[in-house]
Amino acid sequence: MAHVVQNNPLIIPAAGGKLIEEHFGRISSQEEGISIARMEAPPGWSEPFQTPEFDEWTLVYKGKKQIEVDGDSIVLLAGQSILVRKGSRVRYSNPFEEECEYWSICVPAFSIDTVNREDE
Repeated sequence: MAHVVQNNPLIIPAAGGKLIEEHFGRISSQEEGISIARMEAPPGWSEPFQTPEFDEWTLVYKGKKQIEVDGDSIVLLAGQSILVRKGSRVRYSNPFEEECEYWSICVPAFSIDTVNREDE
């Protein structure tokens, strides 16, 4: 097929009240080369540090998001984006008082087996 229209992204509830809406990826469309997901991170949400085996692009379109990567702390505002290269030690969080909405693209596709999350 020359094209695929995604009308029903897979909704995945995650720890801490985060919502993942996967449009393409390993779970929703059996894509292993890329995952594309819209995320909603509530105030106070955070993940443990991880060292993923994939590159991850994040584009914030509402609120702000904190990224701690290889010792640097970065706050992305709406309209800003970041690329975190595979092999970087990173933690994503929303320590702010408003919800953060953003898109995430992972190449190859996100996998729980290759995200390499640290124990908290």
